[in-house]
Amino acid sequence: MKNINHTAVNGQAPVRGEQSYRRLWLYTSLLMSLVAIMPLIILTIVHYHQYQKAARTELIYPISRLLSNTKRSLETVIDERKSALSLIVNEKLIDDLKTEAKLNRTFSNLKEAFGGFIDLGLIDIQGNQLAYVGPYDLQGKNYKDQPWFHEVSIRSVYVSNVFMGHRNFPHFVIAVKRDDLDKGFYVLRATIDMKLLDNEMQALDLGPSSDIFLLNRDGMLQSQSRFHGKILGPCSIPVPHYSSQAELMTDYFENQKNHILGYAYIERSPFILITVQNQRELLKTWIAVKNDPIWFLIGSSIMIILVTFGIATYLTNRVRESDTHRAKIFHNMEYTNKMASIGRLSASVAHEINNPLAIINEKAGLMKDMASFTDDFSQKEKVLNLVDSILNSVDRCSTVTHRLLGFAKRMDIQNELIDLGLLLREVLGFLGKEMEHRNISVHFDLPDDIPTIESDRGQLQQVFLNIINNAFAAVDDNGWIRIAVEDRNNNMVAVTICDNGTGISKEDVKRLFEPFFSTKGQFGTGLGLSITNDIIQKLGGRIEVESELGEGTCFIIILPRTKV
Repeated sequence: MKNINHTAVNGQAPVRGEQSYRRLWLYTSLLMSLVAIMPLIILTIVHYHQYQKAARTELIYPISRLLSNTKRSLETVIDERKSALSLIVNEKLIDDLKTEAKLNRTFSNLKEAFGGFIDLGLIDIQGNQLAYVGPYDLQGKNYKDQPWFHEVSIRSVYVSNVFMGHRNFPHFVIAVKRDDLDKGFYVLRATIDMKLLDNEMQALDLGPSSDIFLLNRDGMLQSQSRFHGKILGPCSIPVPHYSSQAELMTDYFENQKNHILGYAYIERSPFILITVQNQRELLKTWIAVKNDPIWFLIGSSIMIILVTFGIATYLTNRVRESDTHRAKIFHNMEYTNKMASIGRLSASVAHEINNPLAIINEKAGLMKDMASFTDDFSQKEKVLNLVDSILNSVDRCSTVTHRLLGFAKRMDIQNELIDLGLLLREVLGFLGKEMEHRNISVHFDLPDDIPTIESDRGQLQQVFLNIINNAFAAVDDNGWIRIAVEDRNNNMVAVTICDNGTGISKEDVKRLFEPFFSTKGQFGTGLGLSITNDIIQKLGGRIEVESELGEGTCFIIILPRTKV
């Protein structure tokens, strides 16, 4: 944006300063951007909160459903085997269960129908194992002092914690009691492979960052855990409070990361199902979708800002151009009025001077005639010389007054045939005294057949006077000015005015015709060359400048030969 100082043309048309235009541009840009972007920001915030609510709902509901389903599946697996053992011990004869072959057949049927059974044994009230089918040598083993034996004798059904056993792999025991009036009671005991429960828990395994395992009421791990300890060892997660339903803790922090902790007590067993899920891993897809509105907001905001800045710049420049144009119009009006006033004053002065000059010329002529026809006049020769000097001075004054009258008459715009050589010499006549006083030499380079042009004499006189006056201001005393006229192609004529003055820098040359730009500091208004350029353009021509600092300046005025 152009730099325009806060100024006024004789108090008429103030031009706002650069800071004013910057504030106008800034306020316009900010207001338009704010109005356009604010709805997008509100929409994005609303979307984000709705997304958070939907994501939490969609995240919690599947885990809660899977946890509840897995809880029921584990309860079903354990209850099925308890029911099967209860049916066998209560429906079959004890003598049949004591027979190894028949017990073996029963064991095979259980494995085929339900799966997961490792061994099967019948134990009497004394804790002695009466019959056993399985991979271990447990025939005749006594369990009277085992805690589980006392537990089953009281509760009739018993599900043990997990233990490693002889083969060093995890399993648990289900024992069912049958009361006998003669012998007291018998216990049918079966060992169940933990893989049976592990398979049911796979539905809750939602990725490598998740953890799913079983815990007993004492806080000991009953199955393998990825991150919370070794099997049959203490768990890093405390035993949660009892609940008959599956529970979720959505704000469970672990390793400074937000997790979802879910748990469910497996009824009629010592097990607690635990799941720990990393929220970020579960929300990866949601997070990717969540960022889309943000990127849309950023992209839209950038586009809106660029467009609003462009519109604000355009509007500000139009306001600047309007202000500048208005200032130029006011200045031209005042300049024209000033020149018209000078012209009228010049005409009045010239007219008033012409009257006494005519009287002086008439009386001097009469004196010359009287001296010429008087033969006995002793001072005749001296008087004639003095009279001639008076008449020459009268002629000189008459030339000046006629020039002023001609300048005044040319205030009215009209086109006529103009001899450029005569016009240039006439303009230079106004600066003749300054030329003599400062010893400035003016060289004319005019062709013999100097072209005439059809244009407005008064406006051309104003143009040449302004440029030649600038040349006088640029040169030092004893300097020189060269004025040349040449005929160019395309029916154009070029008038070149060069000087050996201080010259103009390349940066200033680019701004030379801007309104209010001046190289004269506080002594220049910055409007002379701007008006000069406007006049030449209205006359159908153009002006070119060639200058180097310290080398002088050339103004080339190119004008059409005929009226445009």
